[in-house]
Amino acid sequence: MAEVVVDPVVRPVATRRVVVVGIGMGPQHVTPEASAAIGSVDVVLAFVKSAGDPLLEVRREICARHDVELVVLEDPPRARHDDVDYEAAVETWHAARTDAWEVALAEHPGDVGLLVWGDPGLYDSTLRLLDRLQDRVRLAVEVVPGISSLQLLAARHRLVLHEVGAPLHVTTARRLPEALAAGERNVVVVLTRRLELLGTEPDVTGWSIWWGANLGAPGEQLVAGRVADVLDDVAAARERARALDGWVLDLYLLRAP
Repeated sequence: MAEVVVDPVVRPVATRRVVVVGIGMGPQHVTPEASAAIGSVDVVLAFVKSAGDPLLEVRREICARHDVELVVLEDPPRARHDDVDYEAAVETWHAARTDAWEVALAEHPGDVGLLVWGDPGLYDSTLRLLDRLQDRVRLAVEVVPGISSLQLLAARHRLVLHEVGAPLHVTTARRLPEALAAGERNVVVVLTRRLELLGTEPDVTGWSIWWGANLGAPGEQLVAGRVADVLDDVAAARERARALDGWVLDLYLLRAP
């Protein structure tokens, strides 16, 4: 009598729905589409950087308004010293964050929300991290756009970010010298921890600058003028923003005369 081999039952791997929602700078920038998306999930995951993290408190307020549970995850440390290899430090940090999300997904069933400052498509790594996580967990990712810092900068200064028919270059402070060397004449600069570069780039001292910090937050600050004339004003405004909000997120538009 021939032996009968019964194949084991193959159960489909569950697909986890993850909704990435841009929240601008807080509740006042949560669009109707974003509000509906937040209300559709079972839990929101958020990293906390330190005790009393003010950015976490904004997420907490948004979740409370939508009656959604907020699960707080400890943010893995990231090396930020000037002599550290930036790309390697970010890679290590991203890997640790991906691990934390994998554990959190296993512990919290249902649909998951991730609230992103500004817009998920601009200088944010949430979607990149979810791409990494796809190798381990089957995900169905949805994205809802948010109001970006670039939009807020333009609105607050009542300007168009580019001249008629001209390009707009967006970069980080770390790569500003590279952009200037390449001949860029109309540049939005984000991630501006190295604001001092403006004082050491002689080519831009005569350019115009439109600067803003913590746009949409209580500590919002604005400065505009000729670079050489307003650098001290920018530094002072930056400290006012930090004193009022406990953090600083700034950017600026540089334009050649």
